[in-house]
Amino acid sequence: MRIGIDLGGTKTEGVVIDDSGTELSRRRTATPTAGGYSAILDNIVALVGQLEKYADAPCRVGLGTPGAVSLKTGLVKNANTTCLNGRPLKEDLSERLEREIRIENDANCFALAEATDGAGTGKFTVFGIIMGTGVGGGVVVNRQLLPGLQKIAGEWGHNSLNQNGAPCYCGRRGCVEMYLSGPALAADYIRRGGITTGTHTLPARATSGDPNAQATLDQFLSNFGRALATVINILDPDVVVLGGGLSAFDGLYTRGRTETAQHVFTDSFTTPILRNHHGDSAGVLGAARLWSS
Repeated sequence: MRIGIDLGGTKTEGVVIDDSGTELSRRRTATPTAGGYSAILDNIVALVGQLEKYADAPCRVGLGTPGAVSLKTGLVKNANTTCLNGRPLKEDLSERLEREIRIENDANCFALAEATDGAGTGKFTVFGIIMGTGVGGGVVVNRQLLPGLQKIAGEWGHNSLNQNGAPCYCGRRGCVEMYLSGPALAADYIRRGGITTGTHTLPARATSGDPNAQATLDQFLSNFGRALATVINILDPDVVVLGGGLSAFDGLYTRGRTETAQHVFTDSFTTPILRNHHGDSAGVLGAARLWSS
């Protein structure tokens, strides 16, 4: 039996699955960020305890988390749930749960779930993308997560799209995340004179004749094509699966594909670019499957 925990900024979700991948139970709670790091640990431990009642035995536990664990220090870094940064999350949870746990960032968990029995089922090499508050990615080869030597495989969000672009929190300039994330998209619309009510409204605004919305989406899709083509030129995956809030934009699968094709080093661009299958459940399912990868 395996338990997966998806630790998000606003919610923490857990699932328990058996060896065949059948879901036995699922629980979701609010992430107690106001209580700080200790409260988050308490919440995860309680969630694991609730889920183990359905397994009737101790389970292997996988955790998907924002940010990453530094290979140098063993501490969490780059998490937008900032109270996690600088903390030995894996060690603390292993001690509290009295067992080894596995931990990966949320994009890797997303990619693993979609490659196992989602939109990438049956494909040898899957590149999974998350475009939401941030931009991340994960690589799965033959149903095995490929974390990389330094555990940065798939981190296309911090490649530079424009060396003279806006400064990124990572310390570099013009990162892909500064152009393809939800906050970046909203900021671009505002710069053009738009009044934002959420990025999800931009396609409808463009269709209704809002020139600022149309210009924002045009630039977004152009940037998407240039950024994704770089990954495809290096990895040449069998499929690209999109996740996160921005993956709902229909234009990514039509014009976004056309924009990508212009920059890919081939005369016949055949890489499928697909919507995710698992939705916001991909992270928690991928976390549970960390013990089978």
